[in-house]
Amino acid sequence: MRKKSALLLFMVLAISTNASAQWTNYDTQSAIRGVFGLANAALESAERKKEMEILARQKVEFEQSFQDAMTEAKALEAAENWEEALEKYEEAAKLNCKYSYTDQRAISQKITSLYVKAEREDDGPSILHNAEVTLADYSAYRYMRENPVFVNKKNASGVKILRVACSNSETRVEMEIEAYSANLPVYIKGAAYIKGNKGGKLGLASVQNVTIAPAKTFIPWPYQKLRFALIFPALPVDASEFDLIEPSTTWQFKDIKCK
Repeated sequence: MRKKSALLLFMVLAISTNASAQWTNYDTQSAIRGVFGLANAALESAERKKEMEILARQKVEFEQSFQDAMTEAKALEAAENWEEALEKYEEAAKLNCKYSYTDQRAISQKITSLYVKAEREDDGPSILHNAEVTLADYSAYRYMRENPVFVNKKNASGVKILRVACSNSETRVEMEIEAYSANLPVYIKGAAYIKGNKGGKLGLASVQNVTIAPAKTFIPWPYQKLRFALIFPALPVDASEFDLIEPSTTWQFKDIKCK
């Protein structure tokens, strides 16, 4: 009996010793990281919960301020006091973007229309100059197509190509982006280029209604749309498609038809 007990004890010690021998410094560090990872996850979860609770309280607290701003804005608009109505709608929009009381799209559309009524076109945001991007006459271009076919290799959220126009002197790409947040910054990197299937890279020559980095153009409110044009040198006459690339960004459009 004693022999069996001794043998059993020996086997347990052997297994324990073997398992301990296999436990390395890496295992120790991994275990520590796992413990701290769980602790950090729990802490972050608690912080997020606290932030959500604070946001919920603030939403209730500022709801009357939002309603008052909307009521005053509508009254001022009815009285054709465009400038003050615009200020009140923007006050309401700030609260709405943070606390989501109602559909922001309708408020953004109202703000855009009031910029015009308040005669703020000259000093207003670039969204008011969208019409200037569209040329009155494209007859000088050998090729022009609206909504050209292309493949978007990366997800350029809210961005689309409205028109491509090719002449013997330039390649014009007209684009549009819809804001998904307030004061959305928009800019084009100077390193942007096009590359045709019958020629090499052609660097950005100029822009319209947008800025080249590091300068930024801001879209004031969500759902407002900014139109702009990118101008590049002329593609070869025999090019049938080209790529538009802004390095290190999601703005990568491939196989844009140009013939």
